Amino acid sequence: MDRFVSHHVLRLDAKGRVSVPAAFRAVLARDGFDGLYCHPALDRPALDAGGNGLLAEIESRIAGFSPYSEEHEQFSLALFGTSETLKIDGEGRVVLTDAHKAMPGSTRR
Repeated sequence: MDRFVSHHVLRLDAKGRVSVPAAFRAVLARDGFDGLYCHPALDRPALDAGGNGLLAEIESRIAGFSPYSEEHEQFSLALFGTSETLKIDGEGRVVLTDAHKAMPGSTRR
């Protein structure tokens, strides 16, 4: 399967790292994406993450709005302006940015 399937509540360690499940890393590898694209979810206090498939979906949704329209600008800012591409380390973890760690729902455990 070439999608992230499941629901994971991951722990943010003291260094701001989160483990990416092995199944998700396998999807990213098949997708040819070197990292993890993350942006704050629009509908809940969480991060949405993915690879090339997620980027293509976002671009497709934004392309559905008239260029320079308010909707186009708002979605572009929300989905691209707050996003980061995170590098996955050898242990399968990513380091969240300060902005992502400051989001509601992001806590260290």
